[in-house]
Amino acid sequence: MSVDAVPENLLAWYDAHHRRLPWRAAPGEAPTDPYRVWLSEIMLQQTTVAAVKPYFDRFTTRWPTVTDLARADEGEVMAAWAGLGYYARARNLIACARAVADDHGGRFPDSEAGLRALPGIGDYSAAAIAAIAFGRRAVVVDANVERVASRLFAFDEALPRARPALRALVDRITPDARAGDFAQAMMDLGSSICTVRAPQCLLCPLSPGCAARIAGNPEDYPVKAAKKAKPQRLGTAFWIEDGARVWLVRRPDRGMLGGMRALPSGPWTDEDPGLADAPVDAPWREAGSVDHVFTHFALRLRVVTAVQPLRANDGEWWPIDEIEQAGLPTLFARAAARAIASRA
Repeated sequence: MSVDAVPENLLAWYDAHHRRLPWRAAPGEAPTDPYRVWLSEIMLQQTTVAAVKPYFDRFTTRWPTVTDLARADEGEVMAAWAGLGYYARARNLIACARAVADDHGGRFPDSEAGLRALPGIGDYSAAAIAAIAFGRRAVVVDANVERVASRLFAFDEALPRARPALRALVDRITPDARAGDFAQAMMDLGSSICTVRAPQCLLCPLSPGCAARIAGNPEDYPVKAAKKAKPQRLGTAFWIEDGARVWLVRRPDRGMLGGMRALPSGPWTDEDPGLADAPVDAPWREAGSVDHVFTHFALRLRVVTAVQPLRANDGEWWPIDEIEQAGLPTLFARAAARAIASRA
């Protein structure tokens, strides 16, 4: 199979086997509302389709248009985002919605350049939205597309350094027509057939021309540079309760988990800060610890608890039996669960 035959073979497979997703138009249908495409692409960054579906449904039910989202309370949006991780994306989500509503009359730009000018939209997202929502020819490369293309061409340069060269190869096979369907077909192929382990080459529509399959080593691709060990940091989370309530704070807008509701915590440093930064002087009790991995470091968060009335202006008392509605990010939700378990 020649490179020229890749789009035709892949699109024929996609027409028969495409995934049905709430943000996706089926082959032959009019493109999906750009708002829904944009929202799904932001949510799907480093997150699985299965995890995103319920969030997408809740967001589009509560805020059905980009203008609705632009007018939403920022705290409510951040709480609704809790659990999807990478909270800078949620802040950019709000900023982007407001830019579209205020500067573009509620309509997304229909070009890659126009989309890239919006908050939180990078090269990949701009290409994906332009292709899928507007039918523009754009080269869309996510992790699934990287895997399919690197095997198809037996691309043996290490990623991420060699991504521009791999993108040039994807550009060679991206058709002028149905570029959005082609991008989604590559993604579907990578998620269901050309998987990380045990790819199902016998079912793959690109198998006859796949260099890695012909060589018998598809799992050797993509080639990736060795990962560096992540530094380990330590911190302390403080569970302060008074009756049936727990004290929660808002984290600073800038920095990790910015703007999110959370338990008070000490600094995350290379050394255990202990109780030096406790918000009150109290008889603290150990409740264990939780581990969490961020993009650039791993964190072990010690959890301590105390029963202590607290007078302060930089937080709020929250009902303990409604803690799941507080919108805590995953790290602090797990710390809260640890504290509640210790109470029992």
